[in-house]
Amino acid sequence: MNNHTDHLDETEDGYIKIDRYNEVKISAVASHYTDILSQLGEDPSREGLIKTPERVAKALQYLTHGYDLDPAAILKGAMFKEDYSQMVVVKDIEVFSMCEHHMLPFFGKAHVAYIPNGHIVGLSKIPRIVDAFSRRLQVQERLTNEIRDCIQETLNPLGVAVVIECKHLCMAMRGIQKQNSVTTTSAFTGEFAKDTTRAEFLRLITANLH
Repeated sequence: MNNHTDHLDETEDGYIKIDRYNEVKISAVASHYTDILSQLGEDPSREGLIKTPERVAKALQYLTHGYDLDPAAILKGAMFKEDYSQMVVVKDIEVFSMCEHHMLPFFGKAHVAYIPNGHIVGLSKIPRIVDAFSRRLQVQERLTNEIRDCIQETLNPLGVAVVIECKHLCMAMRGIQKQNSVTTTSAFTGEFAKDTTRAEFLRLITANLH
């Protein structure tokens, strides 16, 4: 039995985005949010909140859809033999994820590089694996390592570098309440363990190239 409902939205560039919702899970999660609203002192039956539990359930399923994706398969689907051994850098990749401790968003940018070792990968696949890992409950440190390890283990390059810079709403909205703080994490393998290679990568991701 197929419990998925497809919702199609066409964006400006003609790309068709399909959101697939598991209606059984949506119903189960929504029922908990009805109770949560009551526990918070709200009236779930008032007009503005009647559909809120369902909306939240759908939002959460979308924001965690990375659990249904296989990042390694995404990379393997666009690997090509190529005699190129210089650094490939994809920078300023938008990151949106949710902190697993408070389930509040953290967001920012990822910068990813690798040095090919006989194979390259379609450039769009790098942002896709960033998205596949970030659309889960995460901590930024693990997210950084997962991106690095996936590229290293799947593509077997001479080295991988990942730097992520994010703002965390769990720090900005609660707790220490520091709105302008940015957390930076990094992970390197192979050639990027060398100071000169790592320095070149850091120079490239901070350069304003046009």
